[in-house]
Formats: sequence, structure tokens, C-alpha cells
Amino acid sequence: IQRTVPRLWVTPAQQRWASSLPMNTVILFVPQQEAWVVERMGRFHRILEPGLNFLIPVLDRIRYVQSLKEIVIDVPEQSAVSLDNVTLQIDGVLYLRILDPFKASYGVEDPEYAVTQLAQTTMRSELGKLTLDKVFRERESLNSNIVHSINQAADDWGIRCLRYEIKDIHVPPRVKESMQMQVEAERKKRATVLESEGTREAAINVAEGHKQAQILASEGEKAEQINKAGVFCIILITLFCLVQNGNAAASLSVAEQYVSAFSNLAKESNTILLPSNTGDISGMVTQAMTIYGTLSKTSPKVVTEDVEEKSEEPVNQLASSQ
Repeated sequence: IQRTVPRLWVTPAQQRWASSLPMNTVILFVPQQEAWVVERMGRFHRILEPGLNFLIPVLDRIRYVQSLKEIVIDVPEQSAVSLDNVTLQIDGVLYLRILDPFKASYGVEDPEYAVTQLAQTTMRSELGKLTLDKVFRERESLNSNIVHSINQAADDWGIRCLRYEIKDIHVPPRVKESMQMQVEAERKKRATVLESEGTREAAINVAEGHKQAQILASEGEKAEQINKAGVFCIILITLFCLVQNGNAAASLSVAEQYVSAFSNLAKESNTILLPSNTGDISGMVTQAMTIYGTLSKTSPKVVTEDVEEKSEEPVNQLASSQ
């Protein structure tokens, strides 16, 4: 036989209903995820496991019923003062579970009420260490610190706090207006900074464009000058080759005329002037080649004058002989 009764430590809007203590009917069926603490003659005897159980009438008595499920407790709204002396109204939700039914029964009178009060005091203490801005930014860290502090104290009660979540944080109206103005100022600052950064980036891009244009123009001018210089060098080399080949051709022509002068002398007059070694054909050829080599080392003008002088001497001698 079970009936529900409201707990006295919670408000009517937050009433939690729990099973009342069952009577000893010798044969008992314990539900799953519940622990029934049995006393024999006023002393702890054992904890009934889920399923079928037998008790001795009169001697055995079910003293506590503990739920092993995860329990959700709504922490009432409370006031707390932050590090920068701002009064906040804050509430939360506590999630816990009973791990040791014996400690939860004999370690504290009402474990859920004790944990709720511990959560409220711990929350005030942790909020007093943070400024208003950090309360909103470090909510996760605040929840973790509250859970750690609760577990340190609730270990002797056989209770494990799984997590704590802050639901709402209410600030005074004036503080809220100041925060709104701060947010607007921060947004204006961001807009100004972004605009200035955009202007700077645009100026940098324009300068980079001018720089690249000047570099490309100078590289193009340099390439053009190199091309012109290359063409000029080619022309000079061609002219030099032509001049060198021309000198060689002129020297060769003069040498040929010098060699053929002896054959023309016999045809024009009876007086023939021959060299001393007329029978040495190789010597005459060597002499002609020597003359050709000498003429090729001098300028065309000097070579021409020398050849003319040498060619005039035999003619003058022939004329005088005649």
C-alpha cells in the first residue's frame, strides 16, 4: 500500500511527490530502481533488492525508501552579488543520483533538501568570485565549479551531483541599460575598425597595383632595350664580317694580279723582266702567298697603295728598257 505525501521544504509550485513507507506484509515486491532500507528491532538490518523479498513480521520494519533514478531538483531563484558589486537574481536546475542508500538514509536527514541548500550557497560563493561580464561568458565554468563543490560535501551523504545548469540570470534595469549601451558602443567600434581596415586594404591594393604596373613597364622597357642592343650587335657583327671578308677578298685579288703580271708582260713588249728564280714555281707561289698574308694584316687602303707601287715599278722598268 503506497500513498503520496508532499514534502514540507518545497513551495507548492515545486512539490515533489514520493512513495510513503510500505507496511511489512511478510512477502514484499520491491520495484526496480528503488532501495528499501530495513531495520530489525530499531537497528539497520539490510537493504532489499528489487524483486521478491521476505521479512519477519513485527521484528522487521521498512524505515527508508530511496529512489536510485536520476533526480531533477529545481533550485529556487536567489540573489547573489558579483565581484564588481552587481546584485543578480539567478536560479538553476540540479541533477543528482543516490549512489549509497545507507549513507543517504543515515548520513543526512533529508538528502535532497541538503543538496539543494548546498547548491544555493555554493552558487552565491562562486558568483562572488566573478565579475558581471565573466558570469555571462564563463557560465559553463561556473556550472562545473558548483558541481565540484557539491560533490566534495555530498560524498558523505551517498549522493552524486551529475550536473548543474543555470537557467536565468536577471540583472537590475539600470545595469541592463548600461550593458545595452556598452554593446552598442562595441558594435560601433567594430564597424569603425572594419571600415578603416577596408580603407587601408583598398589603399594597399591600389599601391600594389601601381607598383606592379611600374615594375612591368620597366621590365618591358628593359626587354626592348635588350632587343635593340641585340639587333645592333648583330648588325655590327655582320658589318665586321663583311669588312674582314672584304679585306681578305681584296688581298687575294691583289695577290692574283701580282702573280699574273708576269704572263702579261710577254704579250705587250719584247722586253721581259723575270725574277731570278723563274724555274722555281713553288717559290713564286710561296712569295705570292706571303704577299697575300702581309696584305691581309693591313687596311685595304694601305694594301692597295702598296700593290699599286709594286705593280708600277716593273712597268716603269719595262718602259725605260724600251
